[in-house]
Amino acid sequence: MSKITKEQYEFALARIEEILPLVSDVTPANNRNAIELTMMSDVVIDYEKEHFPISKPSVAELIELSLEEEGMTQKQLAQEIGVSPSRINDYVSGRAEPTLRIARLLCRVLNITPAQMLGC
Repeated sequence: MSKITKEQYEFALARIEEILPLVSDVTPANNRNAIELTMMSDVVIDYEKEHFPISKPSVAELIELSLEEEGMTQKQLAQEIGVSPSRINDYVSGRAEPTLRIARLLCRVLNITPAQMLGC
């Protein structure tokens, strides 16, 4: 596929806004509006993948986000895994990386997959 220009991207965004109200969950897949909506969505997705890539969170961001999702404080996490609150703060601020043993505990307590922790 050729590169999508900014103009094509902006056209696709505008067209999606026009078509979206005409398509619902019960619209047949072979309906011309449904087909065009899919095509315009593909243009937007391809352009955004190239121009607005979403990077994987760092270990620090992952811990911080997971603390928020679990409704836990840094102090509670520290108690749960047996380290000092200042050590948790070092991980969250990016000043230190957890050891393999601590990373394993963080995964278990914060419901983080090992693949996420490793940045996979």
